[in-house]
Amino acid sequence: MIASYIKTSVRSIMRNKLFSIINIVGLAIGMSVGLLLIAFVHDLLSYDRFNEKGSRIYRITSNAKFKQGHSSKFASTSIKIDRLIQERVSGVEETTKLQTEFSGDANINGNVIPLTGIYAEPSMLRIFTLPMLKGDAATALHSPNSIVLTETSAKKLFGAEDAFGKTIHINDLDYKVTGILKDVPFFSHIQFESLVSFSTIEPRIVKDQDLLTWGNVWQRNYVYILLPKNLSASNLQAQIDAICAEENKLDKEAEIYLTLLPLYDIMVGEELENSIRPAMPGVVLWIISGLAFVVILSACFNYTNLSIARSMRRYKEVGLRKVIGARKSQVCMQFLAEAVIISFVSLVLSFAMFLVLRPQFIDIAPELLKIVKLEITSPMLLMFIAFSMVVGIVAGFLPAIFFAKVNITHALKDASSIKVFKGISFRRSLVVVQYTFTLIFITSTVIGYVQYKDILAFDLGFNTENILNINLQKNKPEVLINKLKAMPEVSGVSQSRLLTSVGNAWGGFLKYKGLRDSALVLLNIVDENYIPLHGYKLIVGHNFITKPVTKDATSELIVNEKTLKQFNIGNGDLEKAIGEEVLLNNKKLTIVGVIKDFHYSKLDSNIEPVVFTYLTPDAFLTSDGRDGLVNVRVNTDNPIETMAKIQEVWKSVDPVHPFDAQFYKDSIEDAYNELSAMIKVIGFLSFIAISIASLGLLGMVVFTTETRIKEISIRKVLGATAGNLVLLLSHGFVVMLAISALIALPITYIFFENIVLTNFPFHNRIGIVELFGGLLAVLAMAFIMIGSQTIRAAQCNPAEILKSE
Repeated sequence: MIASYIKTSVRSIMRNKLFSIINIVGLAIGMSVGLLLIAFVHDLLSYDRFNEKGSRIYRITSNAKFKQGHSSKFASTSIKIDRLIQERVSGVEETTKLQTEFSGDANINGNVIPLTGIYAEPSMLRIFTLPMLKGDAATALHSPNSIVLTETSAKKLFGAEDAFGKTIHINDLDYKVTGILKDVPFFSHIQFESLVSFSTIEPRIVKDQDLLTWGNVWQRNYVYILLPKNLSASNLQAQIDAICAEENKLDKEAEIYLTLLPLYDIMVGEELENSIRPAMPGVVLWIISGLAFVVILSACFNYTNLSIARSMRRYKEVGLRKVIGARKSQVCMQFLAEAVIISFVSLVLSFAMFLVLRPQFIDIAPELLKIVKLEITSPMLLMFIAFSMVVGIVAGFLPAIFFAKVNITHALKDASSIKVFKGISFRRSLVVVQYTFTLIFITSTVIGYVQYKDILAFDLGFNTENILNINLQKNKPEVLINKLKAMPEVSGVSQSRLLTSVGNAWGGFLKYKGLRDSALVLLNIVDENYIPLHGYKLIVGHNFITKPVTKDATSELIVNEKTLKQFNIGNGDLEKAIGEEVLLNNKKLTIVGVIKDFHYSKLDSNIEPVVFTYLTPDAFLTSDGRDGLVNVRVNTDNPIETMAKIQEVWKSVDPVHPFDAQFYKDSIEDAYNELSAMIKVIGFLSFIAISIASLGLLGMVVFTTETRIKEISIRKVLGATAGNLVLLLSHGFVVMLAISALIALPITYIFFENIVLTNFPFHNRIGIVELFGGLLAVLAMAFIMIGSQTIRAAQCNPAEILKSE
């Protein structure tokens, strides 16, 4: 019986070549998107699965509510919780704490090589599956100044030499290599070049008690716990909640609420601040899956439409099958088998498309390479085959049910009389749904792209044109600045702590007389050249005058208008604000200037209070060295050549670290990478959707033209022109597209205005062109297909068509 199904299906496919090709290509295009999604989800769900105890490992995350009003969720937490859990929580098998702030330049036989790593406890090697190639996992991270290298970093530092037991000089300290690990798998949310014993930094932690405070969730400290077998995390959450309640009463700055996050949910879950590795929020995954599902469903609609549209040709076949004894189930199986065979053929074509689309998809959003590989594996191939069968069954289900219900006595009648939606035929309703989704995709892409370009061109309140920002990478800035100023292409140089308007933030607590409590303000540390270089508008007062050499000696403060309004400094008179004293992080400073409001944060935030303090030589001194940026304004007609010259200047100052610089405009563009990637993905799916819809429409037009060829010939004999025939045949399709537009355009407009764009307070209104541009493109494409087939039919000789009538 199965052989009969296959043989009959193949004959039917070969007998209807055009419709079979349209179905195969349409399904293949849709399935290629499905294959991309399967590979994408497979990679995300592969994270941390190599850990033998992975199902019992949890990371403690922090929901911090600061008493000044700011709140956020962090992947990091205070290292104090590690000790509290060990002392007060019962039922925990093991705990470990990490700090991801180890970095420095390793000096190996006179060669200086940058190295990064994680401060870790010995228990890390007991909790996570990290095979040791050399050394004892139990003792490798026990003593201070011990370092464990990965296989790759050992070769990076020592080449072919055996690194085990060697001494490395980093940041004025000597570290002994006590172990060599296998390289960390790509699908691990924790990535590192080396592990350094946590006991190395414990003296520093003891000395600086601020590092142990309950509210210190900003530092990149992470705590993991291992639960015993058969113990639920919910059993421990109540004990942790009790610790939070007790500690929150004692802390004056913040309330911290801790949650146990399963290891396998770290990469596919809520996006948290201070994440070790970029994660994929579950909502984004659901959105992408939903869009891919719509595209695949659209391809299935094509199959259903064309199968039902061809019902008159196959009605007799089904009637005869039933006459000779075929049951409904056998008719169903016949049409399902045909759909599955077409789906398998489509799978071969879609796999080839997948191999072509994979690099294009990654090019759309290069940041995806940080978290996925999309490589073909055996389990993935099995999922592809299973997916193909599911698509075949879904595509063939409605035609199978449709033909199984054929009444033998009406076998010679038209089956297109199935009606739904108040007179619109079933297959026409599928076309309406298909084009509704297509128009939503296209219109969303156009609106998103226009809004994205408006964001990039938005006036931020300061100048970013031709400004190159160079990461100092812990170098002293003086030598670099002097060499840059000597270049004729450089018209100005300044320094800053961070880059504004790209999502970076650094805050402080400001207090003004008459206010009982301090409040959070955004902060940047800059020099006297920063404001004129970037073209900030100084309304009253003056730029920094004093040039203190230590941060303790700073006395001047420049604020924006929003700061004066929020703290009511000067009672609304900007002039009166000059000379007023405030406390910033408990340090007394005098306001010397007021600048016009600007966008410190990205455009998804309102304008906030911002203050500038003066950059001193010791402003960036930390335990790890120097930090900060040098801002360079370049005036040149050849930016590539100028960049090469600046890079040579950098190499003369720092031959070890690679040149890390980016133009301000590019940094702003990168800040909206997520938005850009989403627009590109939706645009990619729009192209796929319109391709599938166009194939389906082509099939429907061809079928309609073939079934009405005699009518066309008669009308032509009676004097109808090609234009009249195009209008005649296109009328039904235009009505369907009009219905789709009436559904899709209002939905898209409301969705963007009331949901998406509410996240961007400074967005522009949606214009007529963005809203109707996609519709015009679809209409043009539809008329081209309808017109081409109609003109072809109109060119037929009526005598040949009607000679047998």
